[in-house]
Amino acid sequence: MKLRNIEFAYTSGGQEFSVTTTGSVRTDAAALEIRSESGFLQISLHAYHEIEITRLCAVYEHDFQKTERIFLNGYQSWTDSWERSINSRMHGLERVPKQISDKYAFTQYGDYNFVKYSYLPGRLHGFSYGYIRRGNRFRFFGSLAEDSGFTIIRTDTRRNTVSFEKDCSGLHLRGDFDAMRLLLAEGPEAEVFDRYFDELGVKLRPEAKPIFGYTSWYRHYQNISDRIIAEDLAGLRSQQYQADVFQIDDGYQTAVGDWLSVNADKFPDGMKPVADSIREAGMLPGIWMAPFAAEEHSALCKAHPDWFVKNPDGSPVRGGSNWSGFYALDIYHPQVRDYLREVFRVVTKEWGFGLLKLDFLYAACIVPRRDKTRGQIMADAMTFLREIAGDAFILGCGVPLASAFGRVDYCRIGCDVSLDWNDKPAMRLTHRERVSTRNTILNSTFRRQLNGRAFLNDPDVFLLRSDQTEMSLEQKTCLGEINALTGGVLFTSDNAAQYEEAQCRLLTRLMHLREAKVISAEISGGLLKVRFRWRGKLYVRVYPL
Repeated sequence: MKLRNIEFAYTSGGQEFSVTTTGSVRTDAAALEIRSESGFLQISLHAYHEIEITRLCAVYEHDFQKTERIFLNGYQSWTDSWERSINSRMHGLERVPKQISDKYAFTQYGDYNFVKYSYLPGRLHGFSYGYIRRGNRFRFFGSLAEDSGFTIIRTDTRRNTVSFEKDCSGLHLRGDFDAMRLLLAEGPEAEVFDRYFDELGVKLRPEAKPIFGYTSWYRHYQNISDRIIAEDLAGLRSQQYQADVFQIDDGYQTAVGDWLSVNADKFPDGMKPVADSIREAGMLPGIWMAPFAAEEHSALCKAHPDWFVKNPDGSPVRGGSNWSGFYALDIYHPQVRDYLREVFRVVTKEWGFGLLKLDFLYAACIVPRRDKTRGQIMADAMTFLREIAGDAFILGCGVPLASAFGRVDYCRIGCDVSLDWNDKPAMRLTHRERVSTRNTILNSTFRRQLNGRAFLNDPDVFLLRSDQTEMSLEQKTCLGEINALTGGVLFTSDNAAQYEEAQCRLLTRLMHLREAKVISAEISGGLLKVRFRWRGKLYVRVYPL
């Protein structure tokens, strides 16, 4: 790709300034240093006095061909992210009535508050990294500076452009700013992704290994208790493969945010005996939390209204409509940090949980600050979680992925699995982060390159059971096989003691497929075609979508 120009705009002293350039430029208020060479672009900014950045964008030229496929990574874990044709259209919330969107806070889950959507063919956008694929050749592009602010990547296949826009609107800056660093590489899949993560310098903890296990969510949701957990633990032990992890999900606490307030009706002896029983069964105990969220009816929300991120009118910033509705904690409030340190200490040291599934993490950066971009806030938040988690493993979820690179051990790379294939037709018109088995399968397939490079991928659960699901055997098989082929986490929410012979055989197949390596994947004619190598042979699987 060839650099066309760089667009830079800011306000200073009440006046607006803008420049379009291909080289370094200086004004009375700022210096923009640009270094463009083969495969790299670096933009450094120095503000002599305070300026407010309104636009920073690098525009490249690319002659799109109709056989090419475009992948642009979505905003966070749950955002739909898969290869698209050059004439594809992207949808946002344009089909959702405003009163419905406001009621369920759909805008808060994704990028809808700060990215302008275009619904024209070929005008797609994503974040942090992406590629244009022609056959087995990848033209890759990725940001090396997401900790200073997210990079919004846009394609316009009619105008033959790919642009990289820094999410820093409203940032008041004085001094130095790592404005943009891009890698542009071309080659086979493994080569370009290896190079990207080498340039990023991401290092995974050697203690983090692929894991097999169980989570309580998709069997019981919040309806868990010590008795139910004991039954499912026994069921997991009854199947032929030794599980590594048994994770307790949402429902043990009295409210989201009140993590140390255990529901005494469900767990009368507290959580430590439950964790002890899991360890005695030879598994690592895991537990779910949403550390940057507190629901409206929580004791935390009522006792500490000053702990939350505020809107300009002083009201707390909504994080979404889950539970009784929830608000976003301010990670820079000293008492919030003290509270979370104590929560993590109790959960890991006193209760004994060794894997922390940390969810709804995007809540930390919904609103940028005057002195920090969303990307800076999210990087600070993830660094803080890594610090207070100590030696415990972190499974991140609902997080802008680049902020999690190298900071979590495992990470969700798709939306929640549904108990059916693709939810009800009306729900398909809602936000891009909605619950959908089909969508998470596609995310798992086309974010597969992150596995073992950024973290170990968590593609969410597989379900083989006959009850509590509307999926066909073909659909359950597709879900299980894609999870085994693309992830480092292979979890179920089934009680394995209820498996019949056919389900046991399918589980055996999934365990064997964990050894396979995906060679390529593509969507064509409503089918997902995956090629993989296993035990020296090449296989092709075709799944209806």
